[in-house]
Amino acid sequence: MNSTLADSQIYPLFIERIKSKQDQILAWLQKYESVLELPLYSSVDIRDSGFKTAVVDTNLFPAGFNNLCEHGLSDSVHFMREAILRRVPHCQNVLIIAEEHTRNTWYLQNILVLQKIIRDAGFSSKIATFLTVEPRFCEKTSYVVLETATGESVKIHCFRKLLQDFEKQEIAFDLIIMNNDLINGIPDILKQSRIPIYPSTQAGWHSRKKSHHFQLSNELLHEFAGLINLDPWFFSCLYTSVKHVDINQEQDRLKLYRAAGDLFHEITLKYQEHHVKEKPYIVLKADSGTYGMGVMALEEPAQILQLSRKKRNKLYKGKGAQAIDTYLLQEGVPTIHHVDQQVSEVVIYQVENNLLGGFYRYHSGKSNRDNLNSKGMGFKKMCPHLPQYNDCGVPHDINIFDVYRLLARIAALAAHREIIYLEAGIK
Repeated sequence: MNSTLADSQIYPLFIERIKSKQDQILAWLQKYESVLELPLYSSVDIRDSGFKTAVVDTNLFPAGFNNLCEHGLSDSVHFMREAILRRVPHCQNVLIIAEEHTRNTWYLQNILVLQKIIRDAGFSSKIATFLTVEPRFCEKTSYVVLETATGESVKIHCFRKLLQDFEKQEIAFDLIIMNNDLINGIPDILKQSRIPIYPSTQAGWHSRKKSHHFQLSNELLHEFAGLINLDPWFFSCLYTSVKHVDINQEQDRLKLYRAAGDLFHEITLKYQEHHVKEKPYIVLKADSGTYGMGVMALEEPAQILQLSRKKRNKLYKGKGAQAIDTYLLQEGVPTIHHVDQQVSEVVIYQVENNLLGGFYRYHSGKSNRDNLNSKGMGFKKMCPHLPQYNDCGVPHDINIFDVYRLLARIAALAAHREIIYLEAGIK
């Protein structure tokens, strides 16, 4: 029978159970991780409330490599080399396809760091993007040189022109690494490419659903929780998705309100079962997309019916001005973490489930129940949890970090299953 525990008892019991079953857990993970291809890279957002710890988002096109500590970046070189050669054994030339954030200097810093990792791993590399937002960059030249947030130069090529040169055999590429989440769909020019592409273009937000990811994650978390005889709720979020919604239509907001009411009731029962004294809340977010867009914390279902026009407009469109018509209602997990007295949450980075470390995302203007992935956020580096790396970043508890690490690996395993379904056309 699964244990019930008060919030003050949860960490000692988590850690005791995990340590006592360490060999079984490792064997269970390795059984799944022995699959041919885990996601090339991933990042996971983890919220820790003290009474539960859960992954609340998994990104397959991570854009925060500039926030990793030097030790994690050093480790990433070896892991990236192995990951690339596993996919293309004779790879020499890599093309990185970036987002079109040509004005976002911190994103440019991220893509430059990613390029450095790939070059340090022994591969030649170029960065390109579609440049549909600013097509003038492709008119007279094949690239544009931009300045990153730290004043470094990064060369961004026009993908169309590079592909033309590739077709004429004037340039060679053995592998394309996507750092563009394809929210607007897969461009025809990319569909026609004969170069291997990772992560899969099918895993872009044009088809990927967060609700599908969490369905697959929860299947694995049920197995994991069974190994340590705990309720899987301690490692997961209750959720529901609502399709065919126009947030500006009253009848559709009513549909969301009813779904939110049912979810609140379900969460309340879990709080009562485990003697959690906090008030439950939920997070309304787009079922596809990233960058913290289309996200709102709700303390009561009735807030959906009371949304102002301004708030509805923020929820109506996500990244790339894509209209949102499917919403995820997800159990909110308050965070106990603070960095420099500012509310924060954990973000873990991986290459093929190998830990690179991560960072704490913090926000001075938010509460411990809010979405922190929003304008005004900051980052503090977190080094890989190893004895030789104890000289940098924000200190973290080694034992609970092991829990975060396990959850991140499980999230990537779920993402692997997700990609298989998406490539097979199953959603």
